[in-house]
Amino acid sequence: MTSENTAAPSRPHPPRNGFDSFFKITERGSSVATEIRGGLATFFAMSYIVVLNPLVLGMIADANGSELGLARVAAATALISGVMTILMGVIANHPFAMSAGLGINAFLAATISTTPDLTWENLMGLVVWAGVIMFLLVLTGFRTAVFNAVPPSLKTAIVVGIGLFISLIGFVNAGFIRRMPDSAGTTVPVSFGVNGNLIGLPILVFVIGLFVTIALMIRNVRGAILIGVVISTIISVVLEAILPSGSSTDKPTGWSLVAPQIPDQWLGLPDLSLIGNVNLFGAFQTLGGMAATLMVFAILLSVFFDAMGTSVGLATEAHNIDENGKIPGINRVLAVDAVGSIAGGAGSASSSQIFVESATGIGEGARTGFSVVITGVMFLLAMFVSPLVNIVPFEAVAPALVVVGFLMVRQAVHVQWDDWGLGIPAFLTIAMMPFTYSIADGIGAGFVSYTFIRIVQGRAKEVHPLMYLVSVAFVLYFGMGVIQGWTS
Repeated sequence: MTSENTAAPSRPHPPRNGFDSFFKITERGSSVATEIRGGLATFFAMSYIVVLNPLVLGMIADANGSELGLARVAAATALISGVMTILMGVIANHPFAMSAGLGINAFLAATISTTPDLTWENLMGLVVWAGVIMFLLVLTGFRTAVFNAVPPSLKTAIVVGIGLFISLIGFVNAGFIRRMPDSAGTTVPVSFGVNGNLIGLPILVFVIGLFVTIALMIRNVRGAILIGVVISTIISVVLEAILPSGSSTDKPTGWSLVAPQIPDQWLGLPDLSLIGNVNLFGAFQTLGGMAATLMVFAILLSVFFDAMGTSVGLATEAHNIDENGKIPGINRVLAVDAVGSIAGGAGSASSSQIFVESATGIGEGARTGFSVVITGVMFLLAMFVSPLVNIVPFEAVAPALVVVGFLMVRQAVHVQWDDWGLGIPAFLTIAMMPFTYSIADGIGAGFVSYTFIRIVQGRAKEVHPLMYLVSVAFVLYFGMGVIQGWTS
């Protein structure tokens, strides 16, 4: 792999066997070894979700005082992530791994804590309904039609925005960039390190890992990203054993989520009792049809465009885009993604979506679904082998996210910046993704501004009718708070 080569890999050789032919490994310029490395890199980049998702969802009581529980959410998250990721690899044959969407699970946590009479079973039922509607939209061709109606410059902007978003995730996860506490008495929202200083061994690990990964990439070392993660993890474990830093919940210089250590117990049986614990009609009965429908709409619009934007960004980086700018087999990609929402809701683990951290494996060279079959198997193993998710800290994976972000941001040169009707929406798309911590919000800002500017320019006929429809949907989505106030 080279950091300077932006051309698609050559594909001169015929498939070696049926396995190669099924996954199109040689056709896409890859190899089995590269796909395995990419799958492992993707897993380590996103394995934190098995720890983080339970922290977001597992300890919040619903109207009945019931909690989902940390262990049960962790088991359900690993199981559903593994199954859906394998399905994505086998059915769609793209290197897109899936797991619980962080934007959606935060929305669900906020909803359950602020909505009287709502239970987890009822709320997860709404997630299932959003997935069912999404699946129907795929079957009718509507979701693919929207995908194809997006101008090329906005598709490119989505790639660039995701690159910045991935980088921000890496910097924040490593503690390199931090939210300023309310007690700081400043209007500055974020800071550099701890009060403007880079202190603590976890940040040192991130910096070392970042420079090691950059050096390996510049030297065209195969497996540069995965090697960087492994080296950073080893350094983390050694440093924590010698000079314990603890967790950042105890002190600002601690590890962001997982304090790396060799565990005493390696194996354990998962608690899968949340699977199927869902009520499809409970929310409509307790909240009323209008309120429940608005929640389904909010969930639907978020996951609808999260998946579309993420798949565009990942497929572009993997060079899995045809000459017309379309993703081969996009219907299968979107169908599996829709099933992920159904499965995530049915398992009380939040909607399972295409994960932006899949770009880590793509940066490692992954080009086919076989890579995420490896990722999915690792998730299934994670249900039983606890070190897989407890030994690798955020700080060891964050350098990979920053480097992959750079690889994606390079696409910005393909935006038509001299056309304000494309340049301004592209800028808003790129800026809003990291600033709002949401891919869907960035896409919405770009779509609405694109439609508006073309109308102002007197070029309304150039806007695809579906872009008008989607822009109206995003206006409703952004105004959801006002609408809910009116209906209540």
